[in-house]
Amino acid sequence: MNAQPIHEGRCACGSVRVRVSGEPKEVNLCHCMTCRRIHGAPFGVYAIFPRDAVEVSGDTVAWASSATGKRHHCPACGSPVFLAFDGVDEIEVPTGLFDETGLYPPQYEIWCKSAEPWHDAQGRRRFARGAP
Repeated sequence: MNAQPIHEGRCACGSVRVRVSGEPKEVNLCHCMTCRRIHGAPFGVYAIFPRDAVEVSGDTVAWASSATGKRHHCPACGSPVFLAFDGVDEIEVPTGLFDETGLYPPQYEIWCKSAEPWHDAQGRRRFARGAP
């Protein structure tokens, strides 16, 4: 029996921990203005897992960033912890939370209409708006 890979991460202050099992369904790099502002960076990178593959310990505060999307963050340090959409069996975890680096390189980029002109996509597929 093959064991699923398990990776863990945390918010900046350590109050909220995330544990994922298995490989992500996909990984994207998002240039939308909401991600840019939430991360305080030119983009966010998200590993997308089935909901049952993600465990979150510690309290989070949710903010409705769209009609169906809720972004959860740590109430103490403000770190983004995960994004979930109503009716979708997935959770998007920012890759910067993980304790290990280099785990989940992005496969494609979305909301590129908001991308910085200096950004190099390194050959990844790019979409002007949301995911394909």
